[in-house]
Amino acid sequence: MATPLPQKGPGLAGMLSQQQQSHLPPGLGPGQPPMLPQGALREISPVFLCRIGQETVQDIVTRTMEIFQITRATQLPNGVTQSQAVYQDRFGKLQEHLRQLALLFRKLRLLYERCVEMTSDLQEEPSELVPYLREEMAPVRVEPCSPAVSQDRQEVLEKMRQKNQEMKILMDQMRNLLWDVNAMLTLRK
Repeated sequence: MATPLPQKGPGLAGMLSQQQQSHLPPGLGPGQPPMLPQGALREISPVFLCRIGQETVQDIVTRTMEIFQITRATQLPNGVTQSQAVYQDRFGKLQEHLRQLALLFRKLRLLYERCVEMTSDLQEEPSELVPYLREEMAPVRVEPCSPAVSQDRQEVLEKMRQKNQEMKILMDQMRNLLWDVNAMLTLRK
């Protein structure tokens, strides 16, 4: 059995965004605060929680991309003095993104734990999921093809062999050309 979720910070109910609150059970409108009764979280389906988790992962990726963009735009201290205000602004943005990222990871963890708790009775043993355990498969009966189909197949196979041979010749020519170009570039230096 799964252990009960520790309530850290606002919890799952407090982390639902305005968009996600519009999908909550009846009686909870998008403008209302996320005050859910004790059993209301049980009514939310695991599919809905997974969709919230997917949106959370997308938010995490977006925040991470923004962090990389901020760090890419930051100049290294190479003797050029940059204004202290610009530095503080970027540092503040970076700190805010990192704080939001930590909250998103915490939200994702709560969603994961809640989904595991809700679906613990649905999980199967891994041995039941493996379809083939060294048992002989029944031979598949193949019906003979008509002569026209066999002839078409042979023609297609022959065309494929020819095309493969042409491609091999072309690749060999390209390889030789590259060797010649590299040799000429080496001699030029």
